[in-house]
Amino acid sequence: MSVHPPDRAYLQKPPRTRRTTRSANIGFYARRGKRILDITFSTLALILVLPFLLLIAVAVKLSSSGPVLFRQIRVGKGGAGFEILKFRSMSANAEANGSQITGVGDKRVTRVGSLLRRTKLDELPQFWNVLRGDMSLVGPRPEVPKYVALYSDEQRKVLSILPGLTDFATVEYRHEEELLGRQADPEQFYVNELMVRKLTLNLRYVSELSFRTDIRLLYLTVMALLRRANSNGSESSVKA
Repeated sequence: MSVHPPDRAYLQKPPRTRRTTRSANIGFYARRGKRILDITFSTLALILVLPFLLLIAVAVKLSSSGPVLFRQIRVGKGGAGFEILKFRSMSANAEANGSQITGVGDKRVTRVGSLLRRTKLDELPQFWNVLRGDMSLVGPRPEVPKYVALYSDEQRKVLSILPGLTDFATVEYRHEEELLGRQADPEQFYVNELMVRKLTLNLRYVSELSFRTDIRLLYLTVMALLRRANSNGSESSVKA
């Protein structure tokens, strides 16, 4: 099964502006503005959702044995590794008992974890990664070293910027687990099909990085999550 190129209105390239003005704006935003936005937004987010974080932590702890947080090494800017944080959604030592690819129906996912993954609440601790400077609000989703080792020289350009919570690929392939769950060999499908499509969108983000693009993607991400919640996961398109 192949994934056809995305055909979404929000993925169409915006009209080009004058090169000199656009380059200057991107330079200022990439150097300073983006980090200011990351610190401001992640700080406010962590303060506002703190009570909710505590409730989720209790639910995770009571639902199954193991730590509250899942920690995993991902590849960040410049190829440097960092420890990404998530609420644990799978049984303890799940990575030692199966693939790093998770599709719908994976027996390692706990009952509470299934809800957290469906609503993306398991990723709330990553605001701490953003505040620390490991990640940005918007940028290519960080990958595990095993799959980064397969990148071509062109694909490795996604490592030139901080990874993020969301980008074009995250919005387009927001139902990735459902898609992987339908494959006979999820890992082969991910490496040969899905990862390639996502990296194409990641590279597009790198080339279009700007304040306007980031705000647009944050808005689209929130809208996608709200639609998913309202439809109980019945949307037909895919995630990331």
